[in-house]
Amino acid sequence: MNTKTASLAVDELRHAVSRPIFNPVLKTFVGEGKLDYERYLSTSELFTLQSPTEELICSEELMFQIVHQVQELWLKLLTHELTELVGELDDDALWEASARLERIVRIGHCLSGEIRVLETLTPETYQTIRRHLGKGSGQESPGYNRVRVAAEYVSGTLDRLVDRRGTTVYDVYAVPGPGTADLRRVLECLVDVDEAYQTWLFTHFMLVRRTIGVSRGTAALDGVSTQVLTGRMTQPLFRQLWKVREQMTATWNGSGGYAPGAARTGRPET
Repeated sequence: MNTKTASLAVDELRHAVSRPIFNPVLKTFVGEGKLDYERYLSTSELFTLQSPTEELICSEELMFQIVHQVQELWLKLLTHELTELVGELDDDALWEASARLERIVRIGHCLSGEIRVLETLTPETYQTIRRHLGKGSGQESPGYNRVRVAAEYVSGTLDRLVDRRGTTVYDVYAVPGPGTADLRRVLECLVDVDEAYQTWLFTHFMLVRRTIGVSRGTAALDGVSTQVLTGRMTQPLFRQLWKVREQMTATWNGSGGYAPGAARTGRPET
């Protein structure tokens, strides 16, 4: 197929998918915005939120826009779930909270997995797109900032939950007992949430490193050095849950264990 023929085929396909398409199963046209599925999801409006094909700076710009838009939607959902979690923890509804925490973790995995699509951008392609972004920065993301606020409320309700049980985060881990097993499970689920969140930030860090580089002298569009990302990606949402690991390690005693290769008889000290 020569270049002219290929170009005509691409133009024909673009025209074909931009029109309503007849679905032989439903025996009706899809894409006019009249069907229940389309109305419920507002697909007509949704598809107008990206630049038209003829206005794209380059082919990859559509991917760049969609990935960032969907990231904001995932972050909106994440904020919603964290907000609902606050009520469940304050109501001592730990089963419901643990189920929601599993969902939140999966949302975090979606954020990380989706942003990796942008790693298919080569540096020169991103530099082309970058000229049209003004001073836009991830720090301006409404979703990112709302998640941070919601996490502060979750941290507060976690402290209240532990207080109601008459214990501390440290004792829940260091002095485990049957009366705190459900609480310890919730704490571990929150660690999963925080790990997924930090993994997302690390994935974003690697994306920045691949596209514009990370160094003290490399500035993002907002003028801030990309070097700050190295610290941001390790900032947890729930500091008290990570601090307890440091405290337990600081008070750890290595005595009482089996020597490597020694016979393991009796029960070792705990």
